[in-house]
Amino acid sequence: MTGWRRRIAGALLGVVGLVVVYTFIYRWSMMTFEGVEITVFESLQVVVEAFTTAGFGGDTQHWNTNAMNAVVVGMNLTGVLLVFLALPLFVVPLFQQALEERPQESTDLTDHVIICSYNSREDVLRSELEAADVPRVVIEKDPETVLELNSDGIEAILGDPESEETFRAANVGQARAVVADVSDEENVPVILTARELHEELDIISVAESAQDAVYHRYAGADRVIRPREALGRSLARKATLSITQELRETLELGGDFELSELLVKPGSELAGQTVAESGLRDTIGATVIGMWTNGEFIPIPEPGRRIDGNSILLVAGSHQQLQQVNSRTIAPKASGDDRVVVAGYGVVGQSVVAELEEAGVSNTVVDAADTEGVDIVGDVNDPETLQKADVDDAKFVVLALDDDTTTMYSTVALEQFASDPEVIARANEVENTTKLYRAGAEYVLALSTVTGRMLSSVLIEEEEVLSPDLQFEIIRTSAPKLEGSSLGETDIGDITGATVVAVERGDELLTNIGPEYTAMPEDTLIVAGSDDAVNEFIRRTK
Repeated sequence: MTGWRRRIAGALLGVVGLVVVYTFIYRWSMMTFEGVEITVFESLQVVVEAFTTAGFGGDTQHWNTNAMNAVVVGMNLTGVLLVFLALPLFVVPLFQQALEERPQESTDLTDHVIICSYNSREDVLRSELEAADVPRVVIEKDPETVLELNSDGIEAILGDPESEETFRAANVGQARAVVADVSDEENVPVILTARELHEELDIISVAESAQDAVYHRYAGADRVIRPREALGRSLARKATLSITQELRETLELGGDFELSELLVKPGSELAGQTVAESGLRDTIGATVIGMWTNGEFIPIPEPGRRIDGNSILLVAGSHQQLQQVNSRTIAPKASGDDRVVVAGYGVVGQSVVAELEEAGVSNTVVDAADTEGVDIVGDVNDPETLQKADVDDAKFVVLALDDDTTTMYSTVALEQFASDPEVIARANEVENTTKLYRAGAEYVLALSTVTGRMLSSVLIEEEEVLSPDLQFEIIRTSAPKLEGSSLGETDIGDITGATVVAVERGDELLTNIGPEYTAMPEDTLIVAGSDDAVNEFIRRTK
């Protein structure tokens, strides 16, 4: 019995008990003060009439003594208090509470993914699963969060993800997978509980450190992802590419066909030119698949589209062609050294430093905690700390902080304090990336984006995410609804904003994909675009 039911039952029992007590008091008073004997039921009738203010029967002629009248007055006052005070203040609110919307506590989903628990990182994952039509349910401890998710049409249930009862309510026996993303420590009992209830269940966990990843695997996780490490290395690569001018990593699709995400530096050869003027296609032979500019995604930019400084290009071509494009995105060296200041030395910051040192790029680490590996101890928003780190003479500042509000503040502060270094920032939530670009950051990547893509790549068998740590999402997928139709006929690119970059047909890789391309049953498509664009492509072609 729930709490509100117990309270209502208690209130009703209290009223019944009071009526019973007054029944015997009234019968005793009539005999003692008036010398009149009545039955228990006659006494009960008078008490009920007094409590409900419904009037009185034939006993009024017997109320002749002061003591008897005092008993009757007491019953009347008790009835008034019950009707006009106790019921509105106590019973009615309980009934109202019982009728209020309550958090969902179980689900009937089958072949679904159980997500433990809710945070902003799961928004990207849920979008990916929804696009692939994979059922999912969130287990969350906070009732208000569950109600909010339910009101948004998201399947979520209230419960403790470490509890067997909660997992049974989530129909774990019929689930396809569990995602453990609570905390490094709490993920261990979540994994153990899920494994205890379903030996064949796929369990994927999210870990921060390498040591925690070992514990998760020992507890029974089938796969452990480390998005913070991937995010840190991705942020570092944006700095090393400009400093070393060496195209170290590209996405190889087959043969001599590759994709690369390139940041156009202000003052570079490409900055300020239109796509046509750049000669990337006519002169070099490379193709611009998409462009991010000022936080806006533009699929296959038109020839007249201007390439602004700090635009991010997704370019396709051979490795040699991409290297030539990369050389045009880099600005001439200014005064100062090729040093990178890394603000924040958590898991992301440590990954940034590891990637920089691997590329031979010098760095200075700033953090509030005095730990091994930190060069300058202090607040990155303190001008004195920035001066000690010699920020104004650095090439880049990588903000690897764990709070988006602090990161925004730091970005604005750096724009005011130091004019030379460019800011590369980590965000936690996708919605804050645009704000950070507006604040002055040159490149921003969200942890929730990396986490969601890495998880979906494991959970969705029909597709593979090739670029978990880039601004652009690139996937390998089938498209059964496109079979027998050309891209021009379906107009799928204009409708979704996604681009078919290449097609795998047997051992052959088709790269010149135009409107005339017609999908065959055995084709596997390489599709690129923003997360929303790619998800829409999946919805319309699966």
